[in-house]
Amino acid sequence: MPRSRAELPRLTGLLVLLFLLPVFPFSSSSSSSSHPQWVLQRIPVVIPQHTEARPAPHFLSQARLDVTSTCDPECHKKAPHPSYWDLRSLLAYETLHSNGQLTETAIRIYGYNPNSNTTPAYLTGSSGKAERSHVRRKRQIFGHDGRFSIAGQDFLLKYPFSVAVKLSTGCSGTLVGDRHVLTAAHCVHDGKNYVKGAQRLRVGFLKPKQRDTQQSSFHLLSNFTNHVEGGPSPYAPPTSDIMKFQWIRAKRTHVPKGWIKGNANDIGMDYDYALLELKKPHKRRHMKLGVSPPAQGLPGRRVHFSGFDNDRPGQLVYRFCRAGEETSDLLYQHCDAQPGASGSGVYARMWDGRRRRWERKVIGVFSGHQWVERQGASQEFNVAVRITPLKYAQICYWIKGNFMDCREG
Repeated sequence: MPRSRAELPRLTGLLVLLFLLPVFPFSSSSSSSSHPQWVLQRIPVVIPQHTEARPAPHFLSQARLDVTSTCDPECHKKAPHPSYWDLRSLLAYETLHSNGQLTETAIRIYGYNPNSNTTPAYLTGSSGKAERSHVRRKRQIFGHDGRFSIAGQDFLLKYPFSVAVKLSTGCSGTLVGDRHVLTAAHCVHDGKNYVKGAQRLRVGFLKPKQRDTQQSSFHLLSNFTNHVEGGPSPYAPPTSDIMKFQWIRAKRTHVPKGWIKGNANDIGMDYDYALLELKKPHKRRHMKLGVSPPAQGLPGRRVHFSGFDNDRPGQLVYRFCRAGEETSDLLYQHCDAQPGASGSGVYARMWDGRRRRWERKVIGVFSGHQWVERQGASQEFNVAVRITPLKYAQICYWIKGNFMDCREG
């Protein structure tokens, strides 16, 4: 739970001491030079300052499973960098409780330079310039449908597919804690108010309805996911529709004010993320958060995510694709997806030199399909919100309840 207001003076003194300590980048042995790896870095601190009650929401509109924006990648890149005070306003947040109570929390930020919107630990070898796509696309499915329907208990109930969940508002989400789910803000809030079903929000875990007789194995699952994360694989999992959901109610929902102030348009897209706290632990393995590296720092420049696309009801759908353009807060790509997949956690698998193992981490939230007018021509993108150091600090605090466990990303 958040620290009380009386503790803030002591916290301030502790924070000053923490930031006087030197931070050394982590370097490992030869494995670091042969594999793309997660870079250990010091994370800024985002902590609550004070919380006030707000008028109860109306829950009037239906959740939108698609998001549109007139601001294309160039528009986002040209936007002025937010100041320290802008960031405090954008990272302030609302909390919707299951009893209908709504609160708003102001925050403070420590250890962050607002004049830089890059990720310092990942600057080496990065030019900062993104690849540009000039290809005109026509739908959320770009050419050949490259999605895989995941089926079979040995697949659905094994990591990493087991971290994907479905929201009762129709979106997808990802387990990022023992009782926490990361999703898109537009799945619970339309930019003006909370959507129908947000107060009684439920999270669904996909499980087989009956014993699955298909031949499948965890060995094949591991080979399949490891191949596509490091290179192409000819194997596609079998499909099945004999599935059902087990539901858990959400206890509270956190939404950044950057999404609400943006009214679901333009720069507000940078803050299209929300965190749900469940009423009880889900007892499944979750995926760790990670700070989003530049696209060219990803293995094969690939991103991955699994969700519940509406055109394949009752099925978990996995996909991967090459990342394209990027801004400091958004990642543009042409991963095949349909409405319902928004809110999925976008992840990468890289080498963790400190723990000496491969590690998957959530580095973004799939916001959805967007189409914009650029130079008189229509262009389409699938867009993910990147987890920046500040967003990592905020989301981690929501999960952990203290900043000390959120200092390394």
